[in-house]
Order: sequence, then C-alpha cells, then structure tokens
Amino acid sequence: MDTSIIGKVVDVVRERKANPSDSSYTCKLLEGGANKIIKKLGEENAELIKAILVESDKDVAGEAADYIYHMIVALEMRGVPFEEVTAVLTERFGHSGIRK
Repeated sequence: MDTSIIGKVVDVVRERKANPSDSSYTCKLLEGGANKIIKKLGEENAELIKAILVESDKDVAGEAADYIYHMIVALEMRGVPFEEVTAVLTERFGHSGIRK
C-alpha cells in the first residue's frame, strides 16, 4: 500500500499554514480557528458514519478521505505533527489485547 499521498497532504497543509492564501480552503479552515475546524471534523465524521452504514464503497472512500484531510488540518492547527500519530501507531503495532 502506498501511503505517500498522506505525506503530500500534510506538506500542503503545513505550507498553507505557513503561507496563507485568500483562495485556499485549508487557509479558511485554519483562520477560522479550533471551533470551525472541530465543527467541520464533526460533520465529516457524521458523513463517514452514514456512508459506512448505507452508502457505496466509493462513497465510503470519499468520506474517509474527507475525514482524514480535516483530521490533518485539525492536528496541524493544534500543533501536533502527523508524525506523532504515526509514531504512536508504530509503537502500538503488534501489541494485541486491550490496553489498560
């Protein structure tokens, strides 16, 4: 599986954060602050859940992509690099069972 597109999306979000542009949707989200981004993330989460339950696989993939993008924007707004998320996943990988 090729995951390099995630890195490209992260790079673009970081670039938009560092160099805002009036025509960028990402910049509009970041300028709106935490409340705007969290609201949008919640909307995308609801759309993903609905798609999983009743829509086509193609729709599920599209909604998942929307959610991942908005999650990346939220993480960057918060100052949590996506690399920290992947580090946690790497640390957890291979550990079975419920963490206490």
